[in-house]
Amino acid sequence: MNNQAQETREALGARLRGFRKDAGFSSGRAFAAATGWQESKVSRIENGKQNASEDDIHLWCRLTGHEAEASDLVATVRHIDELWMDWRRVLAAGAENRQKKSLPLYQKTKVFRIWDPNMVWGTIQIAEYAENVFELLSDFHDTPADKEAAVAKRLERQRYLYEGSRIFNVLLGEQALYSNHGGSEVMRAQLDRLLAILALPRLSLGIVPKSAPLAIFTGHAFSMFDDKLVLVETYSAEMTVTQPKEIALYREAFDRHRQSAVYGQAARDLILAAIDHFERLGRESHG
Repeated sequence: MNNQAQETREALGARLRGFRKDAGFSSGRAFAAATGWQESKVSRIENGKQNASEDDIHLWCRLTGHEAEASDLVATVRHIDELWMDWRRVLAAGAENRQKKSLPLYQKTKVFRIWDPNMVWGTIQIAEYAENVFELLSDFHDTPADKEAAVAKRLERQRYLYEGSRIFNVLLGEQALYSNHGGSEVMRAQLDRLLAILALPRLSLGIVPKSAPLAIFTGHAFSMFDDKLVLVETYSAEMTVTQPKEIALYREAFDRHRQSAVYGQAARDLILAAIDHFERLGRESHG
């Protein structure tokens, strides 16, 4: 869980502890007896070690005489959930809904900063590459397989590359050119797509060569939307960063990755080398 989510959860727990004490429950044990919960649950919630559910909040407020404040606290719980979303919960109804939620964010963002050391960024993926990504995601999390609908929504985002005055600063690690999503033919087509977008006037595509001196450790992929929000994807969850101090760190990380990147003809040469690799791979598999 990121710092902002944890701090918010701890602040909520402290507020609930105050409610309990003000209502005359001198100990967590006494309050646990009134709720029918384990005493350890009361302690974990009050110390920010466990998320309180919406039902927990309503019961807590009712027993302590703070029902008028329940709606505000429920909103806080939902905000914590938004800051750290378990993928199985996000994808419970399939990947299409998650892709759909991205569209308003893309619409209002003016400057994008994207770092992915291992994979081609979603908005510049071709359909076949994206299909493979969604297949892997569905299989890993055992969630509904709706790759066609999810791909359609992902491809909708591409219109923002051409509309308005948005600026896209995209950095990929050289490994992203070789991570095989869909086989040699798909990879060659995806790499051809990267060559094509090098000409887009408002998109800057940099590649960090695998042997380039680094100004910061490679780390994980992230997407930064203006200076307001950062999305970080892990194997287990999607983390939303909105705290200014944390956003500033991601901005600094992006700037440091950019110091190691190559652009223009040097980036084109790296992409062409990867295309040559997959052409040879394709010939060998058919030979």
